[in-house]
Amino acid sequence: MVASSRRSRRFRAIAIAVAAVAAAGGGLLPASTVPAAAGEVFRPQLVTVDTPTRADKDRLVALGLDLTEHAGHDYVEVVLHHAADAERLRSAGLDWQVRIPDLVQRASDVNAANRAYAAATEASPLPSGRDTYRGLADYHTDLDRLASQHPGLVRKFALPYRSLEGKQVYGVEIADRVDAVDDGRPVFLMMGLHHAREWPSGEHAVEFAIDLARNHGHDARITALLKKARVIVVPVVNPDGFEKSVNDGRLVDLRTVDEGGTGSILATPGNAYKRKNCRIVDGHAPLAGECGLASSPGGFGAGVDINRNYGGSWGGPGAAAEPVHATYRGAGPFSEPETRNIRALVSGRQVTGLISNHTFSNLVLRPNAVAPDTIGPGGQPVGDPPDEAALKELGDRMAAQNGYASQHSWELYDTTGTTEDWSYHATGGYGYTFEIGPDEFHPPFPEVVAEYLGTGPYAGKGNREAYLLALESAADPRAHSVITGKAPAGATLRLKKTFATPTWTGVIQDTLDTTMTVGAGGSYTWHVNPSTRPLVKARQTRVVSSEPLERRTYTGTTAPTQSTDSEFTVDRDADLLEVALDWPTPDDLDLRVLRRNADGTLTEVGASAGSVGEKERVLLENPARGGYVLRVENWASAAPSWTLTASLFDTTAQETGGLVENWTLTCEKNGTVLERVPVVVDRGGRAKADLKSCAKKWSGG
Repeated sequence: MVASSRRSRRFRAIAIAVAAVAAAGGGLLPASTVPAAAGEVFRPQLVTVDTPTRADKDRLVALGLDLTEHAGHDYVEVVLHHAADAERLRSAGLDWQVRIPDLVQRASDVNAANRAYAAATEASPLPSGRDTYRGLADYHTDLDRLASQHPGLVRKFALPYRSLEGKQVYGVEIADRVDAVDDGRPVFLMMGLHHAREWPSGEHAVEFAIDLARNHGHDARITALLKKARVIVVPVVNPDGFEKSVNDGRLVDLRTVDEGGTGSILATPGNAYKRKNCRIVDGHAPLAGECGLASSPGGFGAGVDINRNYGGSWGGPGAAAEPVHATYRGAGPFSEPETRNIRALVSGRQVTGLISNHTFSNLVLRPNAVAPDTIGPGGQPVGDPPDEAALKELGDRMAAQNGYASQHSWELYDTTGTTEDWSYHATGGYGYTFEIGPDEFHPPFPEVVAEYLGTGPYAGKGNREAYLLALESAADPRAHSVITGKAPAGATLRLKKTFATPTWTGVIQDTLDTTMTVGAGGSYTWHVNPSTRPLVKARQTRVVSSEPLERRTYTGTTAPTQSTDSEFTVDRDADLLEVALDWPTPDDLDLRVLRRNADGTLTEVGASAGSVGEKERVLLENPARGGYVLRVENWASAAPSWTLTASLFDTTAQETGGLVENWTLTCEKNGTVLERVPVVVDRGGRAKADLKSCAKKWSGG
């Protein structure tokens, strides 16, 4: 998962890759150099295609090229694999600039950097000491080793659904007395490699597992956490796609074969940048070898984006309906075995917190995945999550450890059918996405080390500390719920709930079904998620007062490629600052809002850069007093006149919806239900359920 909404961010995001290629004799090339000169071999390239209008974007999409997720209102970044790809752009009348002239060279440079690091490093500072990326077999070996070296603490297990190519998906469970699986402790889930090319996401997940296991009994904080909670780590959610990506990516080798400097290509990127799984035809498993052969170079075309395939809000904004697109959502919600695995895992455990790791952009993302004023399938605004304050507080604390930005998922771009779209709203367990690293899907391995352990002002913190904070939250009963009571020793207690989960186009049925075993003392304590799902809880929306506290209007004309600044001062307390940009033509302008600091510098606090025909608007909640700069930017339009309006408002909170749900708690003996009771419990609350009828029947039966 990657995003870049404006040009400045795009340039920063590729700076390291471009610098590496330039150092090897490459550099930025004008579009006129594409395709390669006669006699030269065309290398895969990363280019930025100018798409100033919606029609340009539609024309580009229709070409069927390898579109990346680096895109904004006036550009899309594309991988050109052949000279014919460049010719298709030219024939379509599209302009572009070459950003990375040779992706094969870039991959080779990364591999060379990894070889040099491994040669110079006896053991990295990572918990495992690993000094290079793992392959799929390496993950399996490490999980086996972890379980064998830490009996009673680590248990390896297989998830229920094999991949489309028949691979078993494995995870490890880590806890003090790990084999007492039904003892009522809360569960924290860590995942990696939903997207095949995002290699650091799996590395961080498995390193965290190794970190916990090796420090149990030596680090007081970790030892205490593993007594309070269980940790489940699934480092490779998408084994088919990852195997293709890492095997092809690690083969690229442009080392000289003799002193004369002749370069030999042992492989092209192939599937090195594959994103999706191995679903070639909806409803059918791939034939032997079909996934690797069917994928175009780079692996962009084939498969389902499994992080758009989860059931919650499936089929909505930010998920493509056509298989050729990078974010193809699949034939239906949970159509893929990879998402069904995670669904089964979360539905069968009380997962009170989870992190899904991805690359890149240095972000900690929290629900919701679509903007709060988006009208959902039910005809009402989606609003903010009912737990927004707590989700933000934890997200901010985690981001303070790694230097990432903490924000809603929708602030990156709208997405639906993602892990937290479903897991948070179906269970109430807090969920986050980490976008690891600033620049690349799989950068040189030293950057993986740096992101995990932290560098500079974050040295000794990094994602490791952020993960520990997430685990502490998952273990904290103030962030979930607790059910206590008395029941017969040895009885099986079951919490179950069946409900309809809305997709963007209908509903699916979900069932949460978890168990625990009552201990010898006859008392139990069960850490669970709240009985009422966030999806049906009252949502907070803001109603803006009809009259502004203050309003100021500006007019002007901005020449192409130029910007115009206007000044606005917030001199009173207000709940909302709205800045709206309008113009009378179908051109495309952008809007930025910057706050003036005490030293005169400017800090961007909001931006809007929609597509052609979409007028721009920035909303700032509780704006700080002081001076603001309202910047109108014109990247490519003629020179339309515009009107800019800045307004301060008071707002009132309004709740929409609001149901109360219950768990159904049953007490069972050998599969026979002896007692059934409803339990209502809120987040941070405790409910008592003494199962007296079960006790009577137990002793009499």
